[in-house]
Amino acid sequence: MPETTRLVLASGSAARRTLLKAAGLSFDVIPADIDEVAIRTHILENTYGSEASDIASVLAAEKARVVSVLHPDALVIGADQVLVLGGKIFSKAASLAEAREHLVMLRGRTHDLVSAVALARNGNVHWQMTATAGMSVRDFSDEFLGSYLERVGERALMSVGCYELEGAGVQLFERIDGDYFTILGIPLLPLLARLREEEMITA
Repeated sequence: MPETTRLVLASGSAARRTLLKAAGLSFDVIPADIDEVAIRTHILENTYGSEASDIASVLAAEKARVVSVLHPDALVIGADQVLVLGGKIFSKAASLAEAREHLVMLRGRTHDLVSAVALARNGNVHWQMTATAGMSVRDFSDEFLGSYLERVGERALMSVGCYELEGAGVQLFERIDGDYFTILGIPLLPLLARLREEEMITA
């Protein structure tokens, strides 16, 4: 790793932090202070034919850019994740009651989970990519839903799909098509490949 460059994760996500640490990366965590709702609304209202991947890409890039302006000595990783079902884009649930509503809407259907990652230096985003996973939710019972939410509690509010896939949330699904790391919030393998190109980790 170049002596003058440090690595920063511009996200407060515990799942992303755990994935990067498990991969052996050394980094600081500095969550980006941006208005995600306002940015998402602006994209939807002003970009004809905008898709979930557009929103995830813009948010990931903006997180990386904002933090890199404040920390010009760093290479900053920005990441975001968007869930889309039948054209409807979901945000994180604000309460367990809303989490229940989201999971009822997802029940018995397949949705897309789009994860984006970006790298920025000195306020300039110079690399980004997205990956999509198809998530088929089984037709679980109301009783299971109640017990699941009771078990995970407010951890359900930490992910856009209200599921904790690395825990009890795996029981919500009958099929998953996509990369495990993408589902947890960051396309990790492409990111690691890029960090090797940047000489931030040993090739």
